[in-house]
Amino acid sequence: MELGGRGVVATNRDVLLEEFFKDPTRYIRDKGALEEMQMTDAYAGMERAVREEMNMEEDIKNLHYNHVSTLLGWSLATPEVKESVHGITKRFLDAALEEVRNPMRMSAAMKMEGLYESVYNARWHHVVEVPDGDERKKTKKGTGMEVKKGEPQQ
Repeated sequence: MELGGRGVVATNRDVLLEEFFKDPTRYIRDKGALEEMQMTDAYAGMERAVREEMNMEEDIKNLHYNHVSTLLGWSLATPEVKESVHGITKRFLDAALEEVRNPMRMSAAMKMEGLYESVYNARWHHVVEVPDGDERKKTKKGTGMEVKKGEPQQ
């Protein structure tokens, strides 16, 4: 956001967003300029994104400290550990765990209309080698191939 250079402390031009949002008055001393910035959608969006990232990093550190680094670990974690993370993190991990527990829920085929019709009408075919001795399929190079209906023999 362009504020005509108002309020920016010259020695603090390069600062991490995380540090800025912790205490913006440390970096922009002009209260009017800071308030003008804070009223914009761009500022609110950036602050929200940075805070969410900070929260996620905090949750990751906390989970690692409590020896939770997999979904299995999350499923076995104590209620105290699960309550120690931010709500969005808990919801993401719970949803991922639910998907792992119910793999068949979305596996049923759904017939799609239109473009993908040929996929649902597909039939098994496979390619087989025709040996050099087969007179019907003799090639100049000695070996040929032909397409057969059905699944290949195992």
